[in-house]
Amino acid sequence: MVLVTIDSPNQAIAPYWDDLVRRASSNVFMDPAALQAACETDFAEVQMMLAWEEGAEPRRLVGVWAMRLRSVAPLWPHLLETLPYNYAFQSSPVVDPAFVDEVIPAFFAAIERNSSLPNVVSMKAFDAECASYAAILKVLARRGITPLMLSRHARPFVTREFGVKRSGSTRKKLRQDWNRLSALGAVDVLNGRTTEAVEGAFETFLALEKASWKGVQGTALLSDSGDAVFVRKLLQNLAAGRNASVALLRVDGAPIAAQVLMYCGATAYTWKTSFDANYAKYSPGALLIDRVTDELFAGPDIFAINSCAAGTSFMAQLWAGQRTMVDLLVDVGQAKSLHFRMEAARELGLERLRNLRDQIRGRTTASAPKKGGHGRLPDPIISG
Repeated sequence: MVLVTIDSPNQAIAPYWDDLVRRASSNVFMDPAALQAACETDFAEVQMMLAWEEGAEPRRLVGVWAMRLRSVAPLWPHLLETLPYNYAFQSSPVVDPAFVDEVIPAFFAAIERNSSLPNVVSMKAFDAECASYAAILKVLARRGITPLMLSRHARPFVTREFGVKRSGSTRKKLRQDWNRLSALGAVDVLNGRTTEAVEGAFETFLALEKASWKGVQGTALLSDSGDAVFVRKLLQNLAAGRNASVALLRVDGAPIAAQVLMYCGATAYTWKTSFDANYAKYSPGALLIDRVTDELFAGPDIFAINSCAAGTSFMAQLWAGQRTMVDLLVDVGQAKSLHFRMEAARELGLERLRNLRDQIRGRTTASAPKKGGHGRLPDPIISG
């Protein structure tokens, strides 16, 4: 039997969480330290569902699923979003596989019973290959509920056993870029895990991002004071548990690229990337990801890396592995409500606009004249 409680995030469950992630599916964005950062900075209104094995001694946590209450516009009804805060890139619950068929229905029952929570649930960036997804579809079918599938997409994903491209034109290009960069000075990679190292390197990442086109467009993290406060607290809280790092690619000691990493169980997450545009022709972001991938898999702890990125990102050129992600909309009530129909219409309209935008971009790219030069790998400012 499983008992579900709904609480505000707090670090009191940290020991239970640490025990759970040794047994369960991975999602660093559900880490209580990350959720607490969102609450402490008023960045999101987070509700954390905790599933406990009843009667277990000592007390045993068997599932965590955090959601945020959100209204998309003034006077628009609130809904539950399973991406618990902005800058989270996976919404799947963390569930002990031995309890998944008990925990998932208990989660939905807890939402339906709680009168302060809306029944409309938006599940964006949900891992369709984790056991929880199959359990959710089974529970909804049993309830006679058909979820609205908004999109299905592939995410670059690599494991120690499969996915790293060890040959081909991309590998050749990486070697050439590394050699050309090394001709400028001594090249190295730092990836410290102490709190002091993470906080210092994160400030380097923020400065690089602010100096990029994102700073010009006003979309860098430092461009919004609320975002900046939250992400600094997020990295600080995760780093305190050694669950974050910022890898730096340096030339003669000067950072030219930064990769923010997060960790949960045996999985690393390549959260965000920034680089110095003056070195763009050397593909610094791709070089850094390539070196970090080898470094992580050479150690004893990490067995998979989640890119947090779209299937069209540069990481797909480095890794052959993929993970299927889906966006769903669900009404867990007895019938589809007016709120669900309103939200469905809004989401489907946004999806059509996104598809139209991508088609226009594709036509623009296809019609652009081909340029000569270095044939470098693309280096996006962010991964995710």
